[in-house]
Amino acid sequence: MARTFPPGIVHTALAVGGFAIGTTEFAAMSLEPDLARGLGIDAPTAGHVISAYALGVVVGAPLLAVLSAKLARRTLLIALMLMFALGNGLSAMAPDYHWMLFFRFLSGLPHGAYFGIAALVAASLVPESRRTVAVGRIMLGLTVATVIGVPLAQMLGQWLNWRWVFGVVAALALLTATLVAIAAPHDRPDEGASIRRELDALSKGQVWLTLAIGAIGFGGMFAVYTYLAATLTEVTGASAAMIPLVLAVFGLGMTIGNIVVPRFADRALMPTAGGLLLWSAAMLALYPLAAASLWTILPIVFAIGLGGALGTVLQTRLMDVAGEGQGLAAALNHSAFNTANAIGPWAGGLAIANGLGWTSTGYVGCGLALGGFVIWLIAMRFGGAGVTADRSNRPVLSH
Repeated sequence: MARTFPPGIVHTALAVGGFAIGTTEFAAMSLEPDLARGLGIDAPTAGHVISAYALGVVVGAPLLAVLSAKLARRTLLIALMLMFALGNGLSAMAPDYHWMLFFRFLSGLPHGAYFGIAALVAASLVPESRRTVAVGRIMLGLTVATVIGVPLAQMLGQWLNWRWVFGVVAALALLTATLVAIAAPHDRPDEGASIRRELDALSKGQVWLTLAIGAIGFGGMFAVYTYLAATLTEVTGASAAMIPLVLAVFGLGMTIGNIVVPRFADRALMPTAGGLLLWSAAMLALYPLAAASLWTILPIVFAIGLGGALGTVLQTRLMDVAGEGQGLAAALNHSAFNTANAIGPWAGGLAIANGLGWTSTGYVGCGLALGGFVIWLIAMRFGGAGVTADRSNRPVLSH
């Protein structure tokens, strides 16, 4: 009989994968100048490398979730981490820009499916009243990466070069695959699983509304985060040495948000989501007023980071509304947030390009958060509060 590990051990093993994913996703942004020099391209072209990863997430999340419907979740998690290790290992050895584009796309493919399936496994190990807390533990890997992983990756890139960063991430992915193989519960594939059953999630209006809340409402945070370094330099007058500190404060806000907020969400899931959207709108509206001073922008950046817990809350919401298409819906949550990562910077950049200034991203972000809240109101109006949890997210364990 396979040894059974406490839920906390399994959650930690899964969070290591989140740390690896968060490190490579956010560090690639900070290493963009080094990538440009190393690959012999200009900075705007290097930005396409980051976009290739995001495209991989958007494409891979639903595709892998559907195609792997008949696999046991433990097996799938191991396979996804091995695929992630391969993509990052190849990225470390990319001979030129075009190969790098392909390898970053390949690296992004397992991202959404891993988080989605990991969330389902994490939630299956605890009582229904602790599901969001369990999902939050998985997401802590991602948020801790913004506080610790990204600064360490940046230092590693400066000491050695950017290739080492992707190599270390590949090693972390292999470590995750090993930990999951040891600690995750042995489950059997669901005999009724099929591609058609997974696609059933797409027939549910509440699934689409939940994804839209994330794609629009979360875009506000990305509108500010993308241009935060430039705002600190051009408006706040902060030195270059202070920028990593402010980014770490943002990551700390996300980390604490994912520890505290899920406890409220497990008592009142949708009200918590609505409250987070209003909180984000208010903090984003204050951002332009606080940008003039480092002492005022720091607490606002921290507060905006707290709103990042929306991803965890919506992940649990999708478990409630997806019916039997649990894997697909859970993975699509990360497609939605990568859509937000495209909408937010685009809208913020549009405001800046039209002469509204660096701090205009706060007002753009506020508008997006309020847009997400409007979708939340629609979801509540059409039965959002009355949906009960679906227990099909619990795997069939072998004895």
